[in-house]
Amino acid sequence: MTISKPISILAIALIFLSSCKTKQYSRNNKQIEKDARKENPNPISYNTVSYIDSFKAVAIEEMNKFGIPASITLAQGILESGSGNSDLAKYANNHFGIKCTSDWKGKAYYKDDDQKNDCFRVYKDPRESYKDHSNFLKRKRYSALFELDKNDYKNWAIGLKNAGYATNPKYPDLLINLIEKYSLYQYDQPESEREKILREDRVFTEINANIPKEQQKFTPVAVAPKDPPTALEGGKYYVVQQGDTLFKISQLYKITVDELKALNQLTDNNIKIGQKLLVVK
Repeated sequence: MTISKPISILAIALIFLSSCKTKQYSRNNKQIEKDARKENPNPISYNTVSYIDSFKAVAIEEMNKFGIPASITLAQGILESGSGNSDLAKYANNHFGIKCTSDWKGKAYYKDDDQKNDCFRVYKDPRESYKDHSNFLKRKRYSALFELDKNDYKNWAIGLKNAGYATNPKYPDLLINLIEKYSLYQYDQPESEREKILREDRVFTEINANIPKEQQKFTPVAVAPKDPPTALEGGKYYVVQQGDTLFKISQLYKITVDELKALNQLTDNNIKIGQKLLVVK
């Protein structure tokens, strides 16, 4: 009995904390969704053909910059976003399922994926998502793909799977089938040998610059990090602002909610605007 009791208490505490986080994430998502509806009160309901028509231009633009076949980018967008109709695409403008990392400074949208309440990036518009998709691929693990011709969609599809982009063994077939079903290869363009050399030089310079900070840039984090306020009162005290929660403040200053409550002798999670909280142990 003496052994099982602390385990039960710990289990209850973990369930409680998980429930609190889920509620916080739900409130966060509702605000993101509210902002999205306000920004775009009449959102487009895409089918696959209209999705392709809407995003082929940015896919071609990114292809000409970096050499990623437009057909591959469009097929991934269709597959990952449900042709732009997933909640992540509709409310977060995230068409490729790119998650928050420690260098992400934007808003976050939380949904179950590899883990419960995984943190996903929120973009101002879908074009940002397409551009970030290119940046996501400019890393060492995908570097060999940029040596392919920019209209070699079949080897790009296979290479993405081999480099670990997706765990589904049928991922290359899914992309290739979409490309061929919707003739997405028509948006791919050949390049001369000179154009390819210049493009590779530019892309590999960027990939090599990323290598020292790849772990920071591409490792997912549980919560979107924010820059903490530049000044604390007395170097120790944070002044509560509108919209703050203990969880949000704890994330800013890399401490737990329990530590924050203990530092300030708080018995519950209620805080008010203007309240000073000790955040430096």
